[in-house]
Amino acid sequence: MAATSPPEVRAAIERFSPRRVSPAAARFAKAVVTAASPETPNRAKALLFAASSLGSFAETVGLELAPEVLLCPSVIERCCLEGATAHTAATRRTLRTNLRAIERRVRPSGPLPPALPRERSKLPYTQAQIACYLALADAQPTESRRRRASALVCLGAGAGLVGADLKALRGKDVAVRAGGVVVEVTSGRRPRTVPVLSCYHERLVVAARWAGGRLLIGGTSPERRNVTTPLTGSLAGGGDLPRLEIARLRVTWLAEVAARIGLKAFMDAAGLTCSQRLGDLVAMLGQMEEAEAVALLGGTL
Repeated sequence: MAATSPPEVRAAIERFSPRRVSPAAARFAKAVVTAASPETPNRAKALLFAASSLGSFAETVGLELAPEVLLCPSVIERCCLEGATAHTAATRRTLRTNLRAIERRVRPSGPLPPALPRERSKLPYTQAQIACYLALADAQPTESRRRRASALVCLGAGAGLVGADLKALRGKDVAVRAGGVVVEVTSGRRPRTVPVLSCYHERLVVAARWAGGRLLIGGTSPERRNVTTPLTGSLAGGGDLPRLEIARLRVTWLAEVAARIGLKAFMDAAGLTCSQRLGDLVAMLGQMEEAEAVALLGGTL
């Protein structure tokens, strides 16, 4: 450890004498944690626990208690997956994090690879942009194209449906009930009933009644691969408008619904910045009645 390290940190490392760890594993832990130069006694204790766990695991599988042998990703992963089964998942994650921190300080293996960029959400369309796309739909030269284009905008921005959801969707799958309008999605990986935002009710119902038992977005087979590109590519006019993006229509719906249910206020109040655990939380909640879902997600504010 560097001479400038606080004496209380050095003392914490010297006092380390765990009961359930062999003297050899304890010596290994002290050596690598000393080399890692933790800044505080509490940090030293956390690293000592991790390093002694790694040393104990190494003894059970016959590995040499040497930093160049144990402080490598493959051994650390084996320790966390095979040697720490008595610990909770949270403790095992912390163990892995601390062992990797020791590895980076004691046995650096060169610069870390650059982080891959995270895919960011597309921007939602504004109300003015949606109005322009609906006007473009109304300006199409044939009734078929007018109804299908209008339905596509309504199903994307009004119900968040995308290609797989739209493949087998027929006019009869749009229903007026429960105080609003719902869409029965039967294709794709997640069949479900989706309430439609109220501002799209009238247009969607007109298009659905026109289609009846036919495919609402066009085509003759629900097995076709590309559902929306032929329609968006054939829209006539609107030279000042960029090509309609189905993904942005869905994001438009997501943003509207998130605002409607107060998602940001909830996450701010809970101190959450990531939605990783929300799926686990939702799985514990009871199913909402359809009329309640329609009132919350599709009714008029």
